[in-house]
Order: sequence, then C-alpha cells, then structure tokens
Amino acid sequence: MNTLFVLLDGMEDDPHPLLGGKKPYEVAKMPFMYEKAPRRSFTTGRGYTQLFLNEFFTGHPPELPRAVLEAMGLGMDISGDRTAYRMSPAEIKDGMIHWSYHAHLFCDNLMAAMMRNFHMLREYDPQIEFFLNGRAVITMECDDIPDLPAPPVDAPFKEVPGDLGRFVMKVAEEMKGITDYPWGCGRYTMQYPPYGCIGKMTAISDSPTALGVAASLGHDIRLINNVEDRFPEAKEALKHGNVFLHIDEVDEYSHQKDPYKKIEILERTDRLMERYFSDTERIVYFVDHGTSCVTGEHIIMKVPFWTNIETDMSKGELIPLDQVIPRLMR
Repeated sequence: MNTLFVLLDGMEDDPHPLLGGKKPYEVAKMPFMYEKAPRRSFTTGRGYTQLFLNEFFTGHPPELPRAVLEAMGLGMDISGDRTAYRMSPAEIKDGMIHWSYHAHLFCDNLMAAMMRNFHMLREYDPQIEFFLNGRAVITMECDDIPDLPAPPVDAPFKEVPGDLGRFVMKVAEEMKGITDYPWGCGRYTMQYPPYGCIGKMTAISDSPTALGVAASLGHDIRLINNVEDRFPEAKEALKHGNVFLHIDEVDEYSHQKDPYKKIEILERTDRLMERYFSDTERIVYFVDHGTSCVTGEHIIMKVPFWTNIETDMSKGELIPLDQVIPRLMR
C-alpha cells in the first residue's frame, strides 16, 4: 500500500492582524484534511525547504548546496569542475539587496536582459535554466564559490566576484537596479542515502529545490508548474509507488505577505485533495517551516504533520525530524 506525502510549504505563520489575530491556515476551510488526517503531531522545522526535506527523507542535513540540488532538479550538468549558482530576482539599491517576490511584474524583461549579456560568461561553458518568475540556476566551469547573502531577508550588498559579478551588475545597469543575484553556490559533493522504507517514490512539484532533493536520492521527478495539473499526475504515480506532492505556492504567497492568497491556495489544495484522493488510505500532510504573511520571512518553529496512518505517536507529540519517517513507515 503506497503513501502520499503532501508538503504544504511554509504553511505555519504568524498571527495576522487582518485575520483577527489568527494564522491563515487557522482561517482556511480545509474540511477534507482535518477529517482525513485525524492523527496530529509536530516536528522540528528548518530554515529552508531543502534542509527540512533532506533530513525528513534521510535522517541527515544535506551536504549538497542548494544551487546544486536545484541544478539536479532542472536536469542540468553538475559533473566534474562545474559550479552551480542559484539566481534570485532582487533590486540593488542604497547599498542593499532587496529580494523581490513580485518578480512576475518584470521577469520577462529580466530574463531577456540576462540572455542578452550571457555571452559575458561564455569562456566557462555556462548553462542556464529559468523557472518561477525569473529565478534561475547557472552552472559553469568556474572556481568561484562565493559566500553571499541568501533570501528572504534583505541584506547589505556584497559584490559578486569575477565575471559572474560583472554579469550581475551589467544586468542591474540595464534594469535600473534589478538583477538576478547568486547565492547557495557550490559543487556536487555527496548525498546520504534515503530511508529504505521509502522505497520507490515519485516527486511532483513546480520547485527545482524539492525536485533536486528527490533526484539526489534517486527518485523519479516531474516538474509541473500548474498546481491543478500536479494532482492527477500524483494520483497516477501513486499506483506505482510512494508519491511526494509539493504545494510550493503556499510559501510563495506568504513571501508576498498576502494572507488571503495563502488562504485561497490552502482551500483549493483541500478541494483538489478530496477530488483525487478521497479513497487514499495512507496520506501524510507535513510542513517544513513557517513563512510569515506579516514579515515575508521564514520562521524556524515546530511544525505540524497530520496523517491517517496508525502510529504509536501520541496527539500533539513533538517528534524529532529524523524520526518521523521511521515511525510513520514501520
């Protein structure tokens, strides 16, 4: 009997003044989830999705940098001496890096500016793949692995070294301060094996972060941008093995500080779950971290997971992250 793992990315939150001091998921109407998954416990969240997922599925924090995982999720070349760079939309202004979570307003122009100037990196045999709203991963044969500020918290500007830095600033010049800024850089090193009890699994997401973790563990991955299209794909895949279904939009709308969009995507997810998985006997809902609709930032906190699997976990028990899967899958 196969198991469906559903990640509601960043569902935890701060109480919101527009919601009468409640959190968005406390306001959202999700009758299917509450009825279908009555066994409710908690685990320890992590600051980023890849940190949580790696420990959730292997029992260990990741050795691989985020950019490497995302390159794997996008099917890019990370062999040999190639270094991966995660590129995120940001505005460089007044000595600060201001991360943008409204890049859908300018991402077409940003991607065009990047491609116009991509020749600046040609001696490094570069590859680039874009994904959600102008985000990108670049891989190339380069020795520079800079330690640079990471989103979502705005940070003092730090110059990117070498030709990649000149490329970043050239795009910023053309875009009046807007560019794709690198972080999470690195090379392929090693990966811990997944828990054997997971067996064959298919990961379905619009995020190369989640897909990259799954790919690094040897699982099948499917990049599906539209949230509604992920559910029939997950239903079919569940016939052949376990499935990891990722709802990244929950986190994205939190970064936009829009509690109403967050409520809407949670309610839409619940309706889709009922439509496709009303008869599924093994479902695990889980959350990787909080993402605040008040500040737009990640919150490291205890996070809920709910299931319909019979376990020895008591209601409200705080289970260490590296013990969740072994106890669920006994």
